[in-house]
Amino acid sequence: MSPSFEPFSRDHLQILLIGFAGIAAVLFCGRRGGGLEKATTRCLAWINLTAWPVSLFAIWWQGGETEIDHFLPFHLCDIAAVTAGLALLTKTPVFRSLTYFWGLAGTIQGLVTPAISETGPVFVSFFLQHFTIVAAALYLPIVLGWRPRHPLWKAVGEVLAWSVAYLVFAIVVNAITGGNFAYVSHPPENPSLLDHLGPWPWYVFSMLGLAMVFYSLLWLPFVRSKPAP
Repeated sequence: MSPSFEPFSRDHLQILLIGFAGIAAVLFCGRRGGGLEKATTRCLAWINLTAWPVSLFAIWWQGGETEIDHFLPFHLCDIAAVTAGLALLTKTPVFRSLTYFWGLAGTIQGLVTPAISETGPVFVSFFLQHFTIVAAALYLPIVLGWRPRHPLWKAVGEVLAWSVAYLVFAIVVNAITGGNFAYVSHPPENPSLLDHLGPWPWYVFSMLGLAMVFYSLLWLPFVRSKPAP
């Protein structure tokens, strides 16, 4: 059996340092422009788009994780990985907006408080997926020059509406499959921010309120910039 992974441990800090150093390298390559930028953009896009099949292969290789949550791509980060890949390959505004806001408001939470206890292939695929989503979220404004919609209420309102739609979808899927997508059925076993947002089901509403705050803060760096065309 593989040794267990403990959040907030020295190993966790090391993987965060390595991952964010990797993100910095991706941004550096993208900023170089020319052929290197094109290659970096496509590589980052396809890593995001193949994140779910890679995670399935990791589960099969490791021979564990029988819960339905690990076999259906309905966690927010699974969907965010798809939007990230499409945002990099296309100029679709909604994909770019969701990637930026979901990636920096949501996926980073998964890195800081990872809902994982395994090491090995599952560990690698989990962190690779999360780091590449965050990399794409930063790549869009820093390398590709994307900017959110103006004014604030339009940008935040759009992504909040999609977030509510996702939560409703997750609730329906959970009722059918018995899963815990979006963690709306119960908080993850590992310590997380949800532990401080009240009891179930009230923490779901707290999540939406906190998401709106995070989305608004993420919009503020662009308050003086021109909106995305």
